[in-house]
Amino acid sequence: MVEKLPFTEKQLSKDIVERTFDENLDEDDLKWHYDEEDRLVESVQTTDWLIQLDNQLPQKFEGQFFIPKGLYHRIIKGSQDCKVKVIKK
Repeated sequence: MVEKLPFTEKQLSKDIVERTFDENLDEDDLKWHYDEEDRLVESVQTTDWLIQLDNQLPQKFEGQFFIPKGLYHRIIKGSQDCKVKVIKK
């Protein structure tokens, strides 16, 4: 069974995607996870969503975050849509 992802995605180039997390999604869909490659994740707009990396407190999702392969992380829902750019390394 294929799990439904909590975002819509638009391919910008070979290694860059733009993801939009809808303000109405269920918070239970935002799970701790890790990725199979290094990533640079950048907030595309001002938002009140948070990002939390393993063994760290949640931080405002502003600017860029480097997420190394295998590092558990999650985002925490805010009050409006959240748009991010993901650059796979």
